[in-house]
Amino acid sequence: MVFKANPLALSVPEPAFESWLRDSGYLEILDQRTSDLHRLSAADSTFELRNSAADSTTTSIICSGFFVSLFSRIWTLLSLITFNPFSKLVAEDFSGDTPSWTLAFFGSSDSYSFPSSPSQARLRVHENVKRFARNYAFLFIVFFACSLYQLPLALLGLISCLALWDVFKFCAYRWELYRRPSLRQALLHIAQCATAIILFFFNVQLALLFALGVSYAVLIVHASFRKLTPAKQSQRDGNRRIDQR
Repeated sequence: MVFKANPLALSVPEPAFESWLRDSGYLEILDQRTSDLHRLSAADSTFELRNSAADSTTTSIICSGFFVSLFSRIWTLLSLITFNPFSKLVAEDFSGDTPSWTLAFFGSSDSYSFPSSPSQARLRVHENVKRFARNYAFLFIVFFACSLYQLPLALLGLISCLALWDVFKFCAYRWELYRRPSLRQALLHIAQCATAIILFFFNVQLALLFALGVSYAVLIVHASFRKLTPAKQSQRDGNRRIDQR
């Protein structure tokens, strides 16, 4: 069957179409489209390699394709270190409801795929960090609590710092230091120096660095592998689960 050309049909360039999807908020369509294009490109490359089997051995073709795919994935992962995943994060992202852990945050096995390119990985990370900001913040608190549990001395130092500032607040209110700003400023500097000394000698910074490192690694891996879904899908799934209960 031969189709006649339609003079009313419009041909939209690929960059313009992707820009429209990005500006319109259809990031999940852009993410799926990028994965499909990469899959088609990989299939075409495999077909071309098979056609060139007459000039080279099959083993060398398979090895070259494997190493190209391996280096491409390593480059995609390394590209995640060179950008700021929090560049598009705003304070309003922490003010909403926490997305569901089971349906929205973790999802199913079909909710994950390896990013096909560095640009797709950055797109996923930026969007998922905004959507799951409260989940990532809660994970940081959990990892920090676990690190304090493993380092009781750091936990003691943190409690000492909190007690020190409570004493300073009580003394400032009891002695009416707001009427003597110079004395209040001097005591404030002393409390700050004492806090820094306590944090250093009780190794609180080690617990904090451990929690930050683990939280950042989990954030990058989850956000880059988690497929983008419609923004309201997780909310609908959560409401559906509540109705079932």
